[in-house]
Amino acid sequence: MALETWPPYVYADSAGKPAGLDIELAQAIFREAGCTLIITDEVPRKRRQKMYEEGALTLLLAASETPEREKTSFFTLPYRREVASLVAMTAKAPHYANLHSFADLRANKVLLVSPNSGWYGQDYASNLAPMQATSSVVFFEDFQQGIRMIKAGHGDVILGDLAALLWEAHKQNISVTPLDMPVFADDVHLMLSRKAATSGDIDRLNAAIARLEKNGTLAQIRARYGLR
Repeated sequence: MALETWPPYVYADSAGKPAGLDIELAQAIFREAGCTLIITDEVPRKRRQKMYEEGALTLLLAASETPEREKTSFFTLPYRREVASLVAMTAKAPHYANLHSFADLRANKVLLVSPNSGWYGQDYASNLAPMQATSSVVFFEDFQQGIRMIKAGHGDVILGDLAALLWEAHKQNISVTPLDMPVFADDVHLMLSRKAATSGDIDRLNAAIARLEKNGTLAQIRARYGLR
């Protein structure tokens, strides 16, 4: 696999070595399976995808399983959940305890700070246009900017990948709390190219995931990053 930059899941640490939640999980799974995980230097996203399609790269992380992808890829058992949440400054979080939908945000004049792209569930998709029409949503380009916006009071709650939000808030020394309102969650898998992997490889990786889930190893790694 090739290194990429998506903290806290995958990134290079201060020594230039691969680090992050997905790196730790993948390393534990491959080690348990008796397989070798080779991580190459980072390459641009489009080139990385082409290398994977050609079999030059075997593995992509955090993949959603789809019928189209199954034509060219094997998928392991899920190894974590991808969770999108609403997060607020800890001191203000109790004010938003009664929010249950994005329509509630608009009705209660809660200003949402949202990523400028991405899928965050049908409730968000259905309410995005009404929120824009009533100036109930503002957008950010990256998580650093988004966390700065709620810190500065340019929004009340922020939407995004939960682990990424918690990671960036910690970097900025800001105390935030996830809200109970459900947003979106989905299983993600290790995805391996059919041109470079075999069904036997998947069997070994699946057996390793099952053992590591049973003995709590994967749960311990996820917990260090604020995920179950």
